[in-house]
Amino acid sequence: MQWQDWIFTLGQAIFVIALIPTIKGKSKPALSTSLVTGAILIAFALSYLTLKLWFSAIASIVISGAWFLLAFQKSQQTKKK
Repeated sequence: MQWQDWIFTLGQAIFVIALIPTIKGKSKPALSTSLVTGAILIAFALSYLTLKLWFSAIASIVISGAWFLLAFQKSQQTKKK
């Protein structure tokens, strides 16, 4: 296990925790912001996998899921209006 794997994993865990108030709150980021961020994080996960940074890849997938959840929430808000 590489030490970088732990650093990336810890950083992404903090990002997920920081997103919780936004996920629970009423105000959501723009749909395009959420989709692009989620897609980039999936690309990061694939890159981490090629480097055998398994925990970083999993953490990146989790945080991308959080961004895609925000995108879904925003799309639902837009439908209601």
